Amino acid sequence: MPRYVLTGAPGAGKTAIVRVLERAGQRVVEEAATDVIALEHALGRVTPENDKQFLDDIVGLQRARQLDQARDDRDLVFFDRSPVCTLALARYLGQPVTPALAAELDRVLTGGVYERAVFFVRNQGFVTPTAARRIGLADSIAFERVHEEAYRELGFDLVDVPAGPLRGRVSLIAAAVGLRAPWPAR
Repeated sequence: MPRYVLTGAPGAGKTAIVRVLERAGQRVVEEAATDVIALEHALGRVTPENDKQFLDDIVGLQRARQLDQARDDRDLVFFDRSPVCTLALARYLGQPVTPALAAELDRVLTGGVYERAVFFVRNQGFVTPTAARRIGLADSIAFERVHEEAYRELGFDLVDVPAGPLRGRVSLIAAAVGLRAPWPAR
């Protein structure tokens, strides 16, 4: 089963791309970090990224979601982020790589869990804050560089998804994996 990762800076438009792919009938796996942050906020923790368990919570949810999708290996799947993104987050936050994160990176790399081609969704030039996304444009751009470095360091081939209209971005990804664009060409 081909498993493609979409990555990039917070607010770059990954989730919008994933929503279009999902509406077109493609299997998708949600990003884990946003859900971990949302739960922590609901539990009254204002800055969960300062908790020593934060990265491991993300890794655990990512792993569970990936393994859940692995039960059916017939269709391709799009992942909104991967453990490599969690590595980039650790580096960006200045936190050490936890044993759980190191083990998960080893598992996905040695097991070839994801395709080597990773769709790198570029920053759109603005960031819309959300409850979980509390990052400005300058920090988002810096975080984008950290993501890019992490994926390249681990030997992934980045497929550039430049800033632009959603249709063009989704069409680029669809063409790269051999799918028809999820809407008629104009």
